Amino acid sequence: MSETPTTTDFILELDARPDLLRVVRAALAAWCERVGVETAQTDQICLAVDEASTNIIRHAYAGECGHIRLICSQQTRPSGRSVLITLEDDGKQVPLETIRPRELDNVKPGGLGVHLIQQVMDEAVWCHKPDGGTSLTMRVDIDQARSGVQQENITHA
Repeated sequence: MSETPTTTDFILELDARPDLLRVVRAALAAWCERVGVETAQTDQICLAVDEASTNIIRHAYAGECGHIRLICSQQTRPSGRSVLITLEDDGKQVPLETIRPRELDNVKPGGLGVHLIQQVMDEAVWCHKPDGGTSLTMRVDIDQARSGVQQENITHA
């Protein structure tokens, strides 16, 4: 995913519990503000990270104890600045090919997290960690206007 070196600014590790997601959102929002991300884009980033964190709690840990690591980095690319947001867990590895957005015409509760991540982020890459668990690295460009139509940007490593 990286074209140029990144600078890791912020790492947060906490229990994978729904009541702690507000801590993740608040910390991420504060970091985004510090690195110059506009408020509207920060809100979208926080929503995507919240969805991904919820999926970790539901699918990787399924009610069991575990941890989520949030790693926030900056990157300078030829097209401008980007932020990289990585979420890591040590939970159950789901088959990577099952991580995909559901059809939007399939009206039912839930299941829109991957779709939301795909719409908000410029790139999202899921991979299994060698010692167990999964890593999701999301990139969003912050110095250029985002187009209204996103390309398919989900990758499984």
